[in-house]
Amino acid sequence: MNRPKLIAGNWKMNGSLAANEALLSALRAGLPQGAACAVAVAVPAPYLAQVQTLVSGSPIALGAQDVSQHDGGAYTGEVSAAMLRDFGARYVLVGHSERRQYHGESDADVAAKAQKALAAGITPIVCVGETLAEREAGETEHVVRRQLAAVIHANGHCISEIVVAYEPVWAIGTGRTATPEQAQQVHAVLRAQLAAATTHAARVPILYGGSMNAANAAELLAQPDIDGGLVGGASLKAQDFLQIIAAASAAQGDAATVSGVN
Repeated sequence: MNRPKLIAGNWKMNGSLAANEALLSALRAGLPQGAACAVAVAVPAPYLAQVQTLVSGSPIALGAQDVSQHDGGAYTGEVSAAMLRDFGARYVLVGHSERRQYHGESDADVAAKAQKALAAGITPIVCVGETLAEREAGETEHVVRRQLAAVIHANGHCISEIVVAYEPVWAIGTGRTATPEQAQQVHAVLRAQLAAATTHAARVPILYGGSMNAANAAELLAQPDIDGGLVGGASLKAQDFLQIIAAASAAQGDAATVSGVN
């Protein structure tokens, strides 16, 4: 199946009113007409309103970086799925490795957050990935399968509506990147796990999230089960992000040619 490529930028805790406007202005100006891949930016919560306005009428979708597993109430500092929906958020990251590491989020927490997003009509980008110690211990497949299994178990038939992002923790912000072959191996494991859970697994995009940049994007995106990227630092630089989008659009076109879709 020729799945649409998705390039999602994760701004993390970066940005300002002025910087956001400059970045998105440059992205809008540089995006090719009729780009073959989908594009999104996941922004810090205080900037949702600003970015909603800045991307209006453009191909860039709005995303958030986290969502509460609660609907509302006495949860100071949290943001509900309904609140994100009010700002037109189409995507939300759940289970990012930094949330798991620094905020102690469990697999069950991540599954509950994905459930709340789906119920609100927002697509969760479910992040899974192993640490360096887990990879060196040969536990990569066990870890990512366990993390995804929790989300599958909690969301049942809705699982075909998610996006998965494989982010090897050892390759985030370190300058290290999994080889295309290493990344593809894990993506294939996740694809098989999804296929066992839903007959619609082929339509679930699996993104690579381990320091994808302008230099390595094309080679990664050429792999059969890598359907896009969850891009960190490079998403804050308009030219780099546009180059990654161009690589994804080219890969999309190549995939369409191979599958006979024009």
